[in-house]
Amino acid sequence: MTEWVAGTVISNTRWTERLFSLRVRADIAPFQAGQFTKLALDLDGERVQRAYSYVNGSANPELEFYIIQVPQGRLSPALQRLQPGDSLWLTRDANGFFVLDEIPPARDLWMLATGTAIGPYLSILADPSALTRFTHLRLIHAVRRQEDLSYLPQMRELEQRYAGRLRCLTVVSREANPEGLEGRIPDLLTSGALEQAADLAISAEHSHLMLCGNPQMVRDTQALLKEQYGLSKHLRRKPGQITSEHYW
Repeated sequence: MTEWVAGTVISNTRWTERLFSLRVRADIAPFQAGQFTKLALDLDGERVQRAYSYVNGSANPELEFYIIQVPQGRLSPALQRLQPGDSLWLTRDANGFFVLDEIPPARDLWMLATGTAIGPYLSILADPSALTRFTHLRLIHAVRRQEDLSYLPQMRELEQRYAGRLRCLTVVSREANPEGLEGRIPDLLTSGALEQAADLAISAEHSHLMLCGNPQMVRDTQALLKEQYGLSKHLRRKPGQITSEHYW
């Protein structure tokens, strides 16, 4: 049975009309970076809940969630209206296998995200000691518009912390992106532009790719990696080079 704990909103950062980040304090159980919990509010006599990944590192007591307001949704518009001091519910225990413990040995780790799915990677990257087994790290954040790159300053700070091992790239699909790439991740893989910008080749021998976000991106990219690069989906019983998580 789900165990709920009460949380208190510390801050609500509005990035754009629909994108926002909640910071919350709550007495939760320890979690692994990359996992998710459920947030809930009691609305009209019903506990309305949805899964959200942690953005904060597992050692940070301030819990952070990166959320997009769904206009027809019941929960996200209500979450967007929360103010510091307001209450909400969280599940005490986290879930999910999109964690480093599930990633097999590899020299290079690629982390590809669309939209709010950047969150799990920021949680993972918060602890550099957990990533020492990888020589090269590449974080790719794909969004529609530049204003959607809410965590770009944090990504640049992470690049400095990793002292050359981490390179962060942005992809914008609906307008110009002078400091990054334009288009969709599958197309940029097909053309070779993503590898060129990352200054790193993808191979079955050296690479592991984590895919998180829009299910269409995940499916298209996974199919492309299998066909063009000869990679395979990673399973516990049969190790491969692709780990994925759909974000809805």
